[in-house]
Amino acid sequence: MATLFSSKLLFSLCLVIFAMSWEVTKAGDPDILSDFIIPRNLTGVDGNFFTYTAMRGIFNVPTPQFKVTKASKAEFPALDGQSVSWAVLQYPAGTMNPPHTHPRASELLFLVEGTLDVGFVDTTNKLYTQTLQPGDMFIFPKGLVHYQINTDGTNKATAASGFGSANAGTVSLPSDLFASGIPDATLANAFKTDVGTIQKIKAGLAPKA
Repeated sequence: MATLFSSKLLFSLCLVIFAMSWEVTKAGDPDILSDFIIPRNLTGVDGNFFTYTAMRGIFNVPTPQFKVTKASKAEFPALDGQSVSWAVLQYPAGTMNPPHTHPRASELLFLVEGTLDVGFVDTTNKLYTQTLQPGDMFIFPKGLVHYQINTDGTNKATAASGFGSANAGTVSLPSDLFASGIPDATLANAFKTDVGTIQKIKAGLAPKA
């Protein structure tokens, strides 16, 4: 019970910190000329429109692989025009969030439980890394390649991330490079290897039955 209470307390603190941080941060989305945007298919809204409940119970369901649960404009339409979105990231023991970028926003990650090794690469090809403990925060600058990995082979890790855009976007390097239809010969040439190696990488990334 103490661990559950601690996690809930840290998560609540995380919400407050992010809410405050985005108030003083320049918005990543265009300014709107109204308080909020109502979808065209709605004639009126109440408090339910501004409430997102899809994350209820997500911590009660076992997660065998890395999982991200998003609250972006697509999932939570009230975020349209508000220059903010949210994600909860769950890392079972030994799993990772592969290298990826968010082209439209920076990411501020707050570690709720467990430990995470994180890093990003800047435009000069310099790698910045850190090992995070519960309560730590780490910023991934907008558009830069970054990753998170739970190297603990026994314990899970949980984090929450805020983004300075209602639609930060995600470009996952493994899937975008090897599962998007780029010809094998092109990839082999780019990575200075052979087509057979590229095909083995693709096979490893294919969904398991």
